Amino acid sequence: MLTDNDFWRLIKGRRSIRRYQAKPIAHTLLVEILEAAMWAPSAHNRQPWRFCVVTSSENKERLSRRMGERWRRDLSVEEVDPEIIERRVTISHARLTGAAALIIVSLSMQDMDAHGDLYRDHAEWVMATQSVALACQNLLLAAHFRKLGACWMCAPLFVPELVQNVLEIPTQWEPQALITLGYPAEGYAANNKGKEREPLESRVIWR
Repeated sequence: MLTDNDFWRLIKGRRSIRRYQAKPIAHTLLVEILEAAMWAPSAHNRQPWRFCVVTSSENKERLSRRMGERWRRDLSVEEVDPEIIERRVTISHARLTGAAALIIVSLSMQDMDAHGDLYRDHAEWVMATQSVALACQNLLLAAHFRKLGACWMCAPLFVPELVQNVLEIPTQWEPQALITLGYPAEGYAANNKGKEREPLESRVIWR
């Protein structure tokens, strides 16, 4: 039986892990983690989340390279120092290609309601986005429970069409996030303390 200590250890022990061992993740374990994501609550219970799991080195390399090229160009337009650009792109490339698996989390509006009203249709899209975020949280907690490291990245939001093209994702799937997965590098998880949370009183009002 899950105790209070087990519950809080799971919630508070999760951290964003960015460095991994060169060890594959069993397909059955990936399926289990995705199954946990599928049990998140969703608007109208429409389950608008979609997942593309990338495990081949070739696809991880190609996706990272193409995203890096685009990021390099965007940062250059913003006149960021070239050394900083190369450092950021290099770090990102190592994170993506060093993970055992990448999960591209997308949303689909196919099963959501269409009202024919801009305000209400936007609300439907927001509800779908929130549903996808809830699925991501389930996924991250399941990965942590199974001793896997994971890191939630929002990069696909900036290059959705590029991600769709590189991975041949259906155009109805809107890429929302990229989650890296892998077994934490030796000693990395223990040293990755993460950021403490702000006091509850600073974020809550009672009425």
